Amino acid sequence: MFNVIGIMLTGICIGYIFRKFEFLQKTEKSISCTIVALLFVLGLSIGSNHLIIDNLWRFGWQAAVLATAGLLGSMFAARIVYVLLFKKEEQKGGEEQ
Repeated sequence: MFNVIGIMLTGICIGYIFRKFEFLQKTEKSISCTIVALLFVLGLSIGSNHLIIDNLWRFGWQAAVLATAGLLGSMFAARIVYVLLFKKEEQKGGEEQ
């Protein structure tokens, strides 16, 4: 676990140091493709695991409830942040005009 966090922090530091180099600014598309490929491979590994597939109906509803609760919680938190931080700036900007 610490290895993964250390590798990620090292990448962040190197990216920050070399952020002005043009080749690093063109990595956005390759990152998206890599994430899609990782999700595909994850789906393959889940689909080939008989234990997961056999128990999908048993635990699937729990996963759906957790995913829905996480989504709704994130939307609620984002709305609160928007109202507290960004709505005030919009009102100030409208008054100055």
